[in-house]
Amino acid sequence: MRKYLVMAMRTPRFDDSVVIPHKDWLAQVRANGQLVETGKFTDGSGGAYVITAENLAAAQDLVHTDPIHTTGASELTVYEWEITG
Repeated sequence: MRKYLVMAMRTPRFDDSVVIPHKDWLAQVRANGQLVETGKFTDGSGGAYVITAENLAAAQDLVHTDPIHTTGASELTVYEWEITG
């Protein structure tokens, strides 16, 4: 399994009603053993999380089920992430 950094930047369509479904989704990903860490940016522009997956395509498939993506509330970008320190 590789680690992937997911940058989630809010779009103009962001609505607070997506926060609870997003947190529920994160809890399920954590229960499945694939969520490493998560957090929000203090400026309110979005957040990031780290997941594990077999490859980039699997990581993208997973994050595209996140309610903040499916509702258009945030734009998600996925990067393979190698922690060096």
